[in-house]
Amino acid sequence: MNPTLLLTDPFLLRHAPDDEHPERPARLARILELLEQEPVAGTRWEPPRPATEEEILAVHTPRLLESLRRLRGQHAEIDGDTLVSPDSYDAAVLAAGATVRAVEEVMEGRARNAFALVRPPGHHAEPDRAMGFCLLNNVAIAAEVARRRLGAERVLVLDWDVHHGNGTQACFWGRRDVLFQSIHQYPYYPGTGAPYETGESAGAGYSVNCGLPAGSTDADHGAVFQQLFLPIAEAFRPDLVLVSAGFDGHRQDPIGGMTLTEEAYAAMCTALMDLSERMCGGRLVLVLEGGYSLEGLSSSVRACVEVLTGARRADFPEGPSPQALAALKRSHDALRIFWPVLG
Repeated sequence: MNPTLLLTDPFLLRHAPDDEHPERPARLARILELLEQEPVAGTRWEPPRPATEEEILAVHTPRLLESLRRLRGQHAEIDGDTLVSPDSYDAAVLAAGATVRAVEEVMEGRARNAFALVRPPGHHAEPDRAMGFCLLNNVAIAAEVARRRLGAERVLVLDWDVHHGNGTQACFWGRRDVLFQSIHQYPYYPGTGAPYETGESAGAGYSVNCGLPAGSTDADHGAVFQQLFLPIAEAFRPDLVLVSAGFDGHRQDPIGGMTLTEEAYAAMCTALMDLSERMCGGRLVLVLEGGYSLEGLSSSVRACVEVLTGARRADFPEGPSPQALAALKRSHDALRIFWPVLG
């Protein structure tokens, strides 16, 4: 059996907004340190390559790309959250390229599945706007490459970061070839992700949002997966599953307000691995997004790597809260007109 591919590069540590910024190089450094100290059998490490201009411009506008290029070699502030250092632009292009290469290797059968361990993150980057620590939308760029060049007719992008993936949603809002699903804290930054945000035109019903209240648990996330995300995903029948894997819902995270454990991330990863094996030959790629507790982040990433290699499985616990079930019902009601499987 092919190994699980892990993609990263030391250059990604050179994106260094400032010493106090939550999205700091230590995040990736701690992940790599843990995986080096406690290697997971069945993995293969490979370096990425930069994304091409053509790949980036399939998702982002020339204006955004040029504005980011002009910041090369500088310390600058795009907005109050989004800062760059001299190497940030090149790191962002390399992060996007790592995600594309992960998809190429999986779609072409050279890897069982893959995890792109990258920064800066990407899921808040809209077609014409960098924001929320994100410069380029790594997952959206890779999904578009899969659609245009690698033979994937339908791509599922599932975002389990604590923040709604507004940028990814914006990239595919009017399309039905990419199904976007997001479970996130709501209301919370960036203010999007309401249950009634379901897409428009050809994409009506293909944005699936379930915003949960602060304090939500492993069991709450399990209910959303089992009763909403997985039934719709099976009806969609993806050729590739991409995950915006943010770990800032962890109970130790200083930014998020959820109470998730490493076991929740392992359970979500297990559910998506099972889905990908049923639907599309196991073609599953995780891409690092947020997560700001170094211990919660690194241990949760390692748990997911273990799942990808087959060394670990996890199930969701029972007992979702009434508040989570109410949020789930709002999403169910907004989406059942598009998805008969919801009843």
